[in-house]
Amino acid sequence: MEGKEAILMKGNEAIAHAAIRCGCDGYFGYPITPQSEVIETLAELKPWETTGMVVLQAESEVASINMIYGGAGAGKRVMTSSSSPGVALMQEGIAYMAGAELPGVFVNVQRGGPGLGTIQPSQSDYFQATRGGGNGDYYVIVLAPNSVQEMADFVDLAFELAFKYRNPAMILADGVIGQMMEKVVLPPMKPRRTEEEIKRECPWAAIGRPKDRQPNIITSLELKPEAMEQRNLHLQEKYQQIRENEVRYEIQGDPQADYMLVAFGSAARIAEKAMEMAHEEGLSVCLFRPITLWPFPEKEVAALAQGKKGVLTVEINAGQMVEDVRLAINGAVTVKHFGRLGGIVPEPDEIVNEIKKL
Repeated sequence: MEGKEAILMKGNEAIAHAAIRCGCDGYFGYPITPQSEVIETLAELKPWETTGMVVLQAESEVASINMIYGGAGAGKRVMTSSSSPGVALMQEGIAYMAGAELPGVFVNVQRGGPGLGTIQPSQSDYFQATRGGGNGDYYVIVLAPNSVQEMADFVDLAFELAFKYRNPAMILADGVIGQMMEKVVLPPMKPRRTEEEIKRECPWAAIGRPKDRQPNIITSLELKPEAMEQRNLHLQEKYQQIRENEVRYEIQGDPQADYMLVAFGSAARIAEKAMEMAHEEGLSVCLFRPITLWPFPEKEVAALAQGKKGVLTVEINAGQMVEDVRLAINGAVTVKHFGRLGGIVPEPDEIVNEIKKL
């Protein structure tokens, strides 16, 4: 499977293969539909026998996030995957990691909610991911894949960004991308880091007490208000750096088109087909796909919206990303939302009909 050979597999399976190849030290997770193939594939591949990667099914999502916290605190490349209600249970731990500035990768293959909801696909965790589902003023770097190839590619990218900024990073997929099968070229095998490399690259990590110095203490706790304020100000400066340097997006179609669609993940694939159908009916439409949901490409979406007759966001939810689009455009153009709920995926012709109403 080396080189440029394309292999047919599910999005969830691509996550597992990429984790091994990207030098992941440990995966700690708990099965939940529609992402259980991640841990199932890892169990089948047995990377502990080839790379030394630890794969452990925790007793719960709460247990898995705390294992991630411990592994990240030691400077290890650790990750987990779950689906919507499971990720909800992890929010306290993710907030702790953000406060302690620990890198870790989280995969959310979304299903419908609220609560247990349905096992069918959804995109209704946008707020949970981009607003910081736990307590305090923090953000998680959020990548939204729209193909099996990007499921594989974003594992390494998520680790890169997580360690670059010492911040949790999330791959926000959905049940469509997780379960669909496509050809994918897997990333090259990357060697796992040695303990000496970890100490050199992660001087902040708590990896035992050296004889010649005090151990690093990993915590998000500050008892003095002044110290807590300074910690928060430092985090806000870091988040601003991420906003300035890590925005990713894609534009399809003629940027000068009359109408503009905005969609992410699997909804963007459907919107792309709707754009093609709209062209056949004489409508001039382009598509803006945010790849980073946080940081959201505010300036870029606002620039493309200039002069448009209307903007339509397509989401598999009741309307969440549409709020960020409206904030970015700031009333310059009418922005409407179209989405389906309960695990129902929008049809391209439905989107075309909504474009005609703009």
